[in-house]
Amino acid sequence: MPAGTAQYDFSGQHVVVTGGSRGIGYGVAEAFVRAGAVVTILAEDNGVAGAAERLGRQSGADVRAMRCDITDTGAVRDAFAGPGTIDVLVNNAGIELITPVLDADDAVDDTFRRIIETNVIGTWNVTRAALPRMPEGARMIFTCSIWSRTAVAEFSGYCASKHANLGFMRSMARELAPRGIRVNGVCPGWVRTEASLRSLRAMAERTGRDEEELLAEIVSAQTFDGLLEPADVAPTYLFLASEASASLVGQALTADRGELMP
Repeated sequence: MPAGTAQYDFSGQHVVVTGGSRGIGYGVAEAFVRAGAVVTILAEDNGVAGAAERLGRQSGADVRAMRCDITDTGAVRDAFAGPGTIDVLVNNAGIELITPVLDADDAVDDTFRRIIETNVIGTWNVTRAALPRMPEGARMIFTCSIWSRTAVAEFSGYCASKHANLGFMRSMARELAPRGIRVNGVCPGWVRTEASLRSLRAMAERTGRDEEELLAEIVSAQTFDGLLEPADVAPTYLFLASEASASLVGQALTADRGELMP
């Protein structure tokens, strides 16, 4: 069992994880399943049903899947229209792609729009649709990324979207407090996911550097060594969803092994 999950018990609680078919989202969903939660993973890709099946097979739990493009307002409303409460919403879905502003290719503009539509507008759509099913005492957690607190060259679209997610999270924390819904965020550092390794390849290609050399440099900026795995950051989400963090509201916890110390 991954470190940090055994102390939490979410038995009987319904947790929805967007972007839960892979990467950090899958790791977070797996951690909640192991902690006894009823979990629904939402993603737009064809693999979401298979991911839910794998999670259920590993744990013996009933893991549900919702396939939905979160940029489609109507589709999101339909996806969340069912009965039952949502005790924890993890706003994790997002895309991470390079958007070099000096690249004259129109495809860069399309990519920038796609990132904003998914990471910002999509997160708004999910939040709006899920809230009617979130009772007093529910919790909402945003994946904000350390790039919501800093920035890197040629990823302006992603950095802008994550800065927006951080601000959105803080605003929701204040707006939803009267309803008794507690809102916080997690800012993961470099985690071994398909998206982060794709970004690493893009950075290496554009700088003419070796991927392994570049990764070693990135990891060397951490206080603790080693590239994070999804299971390493998942316990932070469980903590923020638990009563152990009852006094934390509007906070973004940085889980990056000491790369950034805000």
